[in-house]
Amino acid sequence: MPFNANAARRHHIPTQRHQVTNRAEYDAGLRARGSLTVWFTPEAVDAWKAEPRTGRGGQPSYSALAIATALTLRAVFRLALRQTEGLIESVLQLLGLDLPVPDHSTLNRRAEVLEVPRAKSGNTPVHLLVDSTGLKLRGPGEWLEEKHGSKRRRAWRVLHLATDADTGRIVASALTDRDADDGSQVGPLLDQADGPVASFTGDGAYDRDDVYAEVAARHPAAAVIVPPRASAMPSDAAETTPTQRDAHLRSITKRGRMGWQQASGYNNRALVEADISRWKRVIGDGLRSQTDGRQATEVAIAAGVLNRMLDLGRPNYVRIP
Repeated sequence: MPFNANAARRHHIPTQRHQVTNRAEYDAGLRARGSLTVWFTPEAVDAWKAEPRTGRGGQPSYSALAIATALTLRAVFRLALRQTEGLIESVLQLLGLDLPVPDHSTLNRRAEVLEVPRAKSGNTPVHLLVDSTGLKLRGPGEWLEEKHGSKRRRAWRVLHLATDADTGRIVASALTDRDADDGSQVGPLLDQADGPVASFTGDGAYDRDDVYAEVAARHPAAAVIVPPRASAMPSDAAETTPTQRDAHLRSITKRGRMGWQQASGYNNRALVEADISRWKRVIGDGLRSQTDGRQATEVAIAAGVLNRMLDLGRPNYVRIP
């Protein structure tokens, strides 16, 4: 949808109003997001120490679940590694548990190779909504610019997300350099979906032949809902064997872009934009880690945090006049 559509009469369009119907349950879920008992569970305590290693090498002191718990608390409360170490130590003391506390160096080292469990989409076909955003890299770049007026180019990376349209959960994520385009990450995002995909919805940046090919190769029955660019032309075989893109062009010609959006379900893409907004507000707009491995772990932990918060309580809206 072009940005300037309806620009001349946008001020006459009334703002939609909605009301939450499960206010009590949603308020309880919002309070639970700040509860330590939600993030530091008895399962984490029971599996705190690492299993004995059978092969050669040193014996680890902390299990992967213990490291993931510490890094989860770090993401939830936006802490540095040393502050995370202090929080874990105080929690263990309050619980009266005689468990070792992973130091900040251990957390930093283990985050490089930590395998974070991904969200399971199940056997029901999912409707994937994809989008991307930029995340700044924390480090000396911004400090130099603020302190000395340095002209150093600000460093940042691109976060690609895939959201389940029915549940709002983040089912796939990828982190790339800023030079990587959105369409190149369709394959990696689809590979993280462990179940069938019913549809793939993205904005105009995904209007590419290789995107349609990637989706068809992995999920032949999946619908690709991507708005064609304004200068798009039908394919040579549009009259005999029309492609999905040809069908979109026909629908736009018949209904207009607004009508195509409603008929195709493209407007559901607002849900993944909402997830990106939640990411920036809850997790932050930057990355605290410096290496690729630690950044990948940080992103996977953050996606799990947002999914956990969504499970604690999700508002049910109804539109009011």
